[in-house]
Amino acid sequence: MKIGEVSKLTGLSVKSIRYYHDIGLVTALRGENGYREYEQPQLDSLKFINHCRELGFSLEDCRSLLQLKQNNLRDAEDVKSLAKAHLKQVSGRIIKLQTLEAQLTNLVKSCHGGQQPDCAILKGLS
Repeated sequence: MKIGEVSKLTGLSVKSIRYYHDIGLVTALRGENGYREYEQPQLDSLKFINHCRELGFSLEDCRSLLQLKQNNLRDAEDVKSLAKAHLKQVSGRIIKLQTLEAQLTNLVKSCHGGQQPDCAILKGLS
């Protein structure tokens, strides 16, 4: 399979696929014409990486998860540990976003708007 087909099947951009290849997340053989040729295992790995990225895992976490997925002797606890650490980071970001939302809500409520130059939002940000 050529990279354009892989892109359509995985939802990844050609640029991302090339990058993942360049950093060693996936490997594809090169045909006589020099083009990368992808087969089902690489396609499956790219779909897996894409799903991990959609869940916010870092590229290094994706690498670790992919290695664990490909290792039939893995310990499920290793996978769970990695996912728990990521969940903790996500929860921390959610708390920060909720704080940000509350602050912005207060700023917006404090501004009367209209044609006057006074703006409580600008004062609150200063």
